[in-house]
Amino acid sequence: MSTENNKEIVRRYRQAHTTNNLDELDDIIAEDLIPHNLLPGLPSGLEGAKLAHQTVLASFPDYMTTTEGELVAENDKVVERWSCTATFTGAPYQGTPANGRSFSVTGISIYRLAQGKIVEHWAEADFLGASQQLGTLPS
Repeated sequence: MSTENNKEIVRRYRQAHTTNNLDELDDIIAEDLIPHNLLPGLPSGLEGAKLAHQTVLASFPDYMTTTEGELVAENDKVVERWSCTATFTGAPYQGTPANGRSFSVTGISIYRLAQGKIVEHWAEADFLGASQQLGTLPS
């Protein structure tokens, strides 16, 4: 696939998450996805990717991730710079009860694609900053 096709797949992935249309992920993510930053205790693959999203939304119902700027692609990889905001108003998250506080962080994701699907994903973000903003860790 061309780098432009790969970037379009990543755009569709972000749109599916933004609209909470997880059925769309079946056409975008490989069943045997290799996630390098999955929530603890979740299965890998497409099933784990969907469960991770559902887990986050249960705790942060207004969770929103936005692509910032342009996607960068070379060969079979696409890089996305993103920002994320959410308010902790839902279910407990990793043992911490909701407290109504919000967070805003930025991050970078790298996707590897094969045969028109995302087959591998890495993400780096300021999750320490998010925890501090939420009051779950001291500043």
